[in-house]
Amino acid sequence: MFAFFIRRLVTLVPTLVFVSMLIFGLQQLLPGDPAQILAGEDQNPELIAQLRAEMNLDKPLPVQYGYWIGGVLQGDLGASARTGEPVLDLILQKLPVTLQLAFMSMLIALLISIPAGIVSAVKRGSVLDTGATVFGLAGLSMPNFWLGILMILLFSVELGWLPASGYVSPFENLGENLAAMVMPAFVLGTGIAAVLMRHTRSSMLQVLATDYVRTARAKGLRERVVVVKHALRNALTPVITLAALELGTLLSGAVLTEQVFTIPGFGKLIIDAVFNRDYAVVQGVVLITATAYILLNLLADMAYFVFNPRLRH
Repeated sequence: MFAFFIRRLVTLVPTLVFVSMLIFGLQQLLPGDPAQILAGEDQNPELIAQLRAEMNLDKPLPVQYGYWIGGVLQGDLGASARTGEPVLDLILQKLPVTLQLAFMSMLIALLISIPAGIVSAVKRGSVLDTGATVFGLAGLSMPNFWLGILMILLFSVELGWLPASGYVSPFENLGENLAAMVMPAFVLGTGIAAVLMRHTRSSMLQVLATDYVRTARAKGLRERVVVVKHALRNALTPVITLAALELGTLLSGAVLTEQVFTIPGFGKLIIDAVFNRDYAVVQGVVLITATAYILLNLLADMAYFVFNPRLRH
């Protein structure tokens, strides 16, 4: 297992280098000149030339990439063209908000999808299976922003139980923080739960049809032991991969949901940066997101060894 972990770490290096080159290269295709945007309406040629020199925009692309990646390796992602703040500081301000939303959403998704997928597979063809299938299709079909608006109308406007929007730090008031985050987390979690439930059901059906499960039942083991101990651990392998990818999606910023509930996370940060042509912020957020995806895939590979002992050999 340790050797496998080291090999995976070694492969991460060229992957991250390629991703950084892709991010920087695609960034150059975006319209507009940051120097002209910073110069404002005056458009003074001398000022534009000075800004281009300060941002190394007057140098060839390989040299620009070298300056940028050199700063990244030192923890310097550049500065926001709009506010002048370091991009890393902006990311660190928004990251805790997105992390909380992502993990709350994933927790809700797992609490719904795993039991629903197990019951749907064990009770295949029953009313419970049909209900779980309907839930899965509904979760996949409903747009997050639409469900969010309905929940605001019901729980905020009609019942007055939860705040309609806004964000409160958990260090200021934990109760208000959870009240503000539970609706957006549920909106995102139900969509992911629908996907995970379908994969859990499919994987469980395949495992329940294997010989070792039939042997376990023939030995007289209780159905709960057969399902949980023998079937579920092996069925969770593909679900882990999907959950890791979905968590990466959440960490990248659930743009529409954050906009609906006015949550100051990665989604709002990237939207504001795109509208303001703040390319340094865009590059920084995309780089952090891509790195999170890669690391989450590594963690998923490591989790395989925990849930499936056969892979250790």
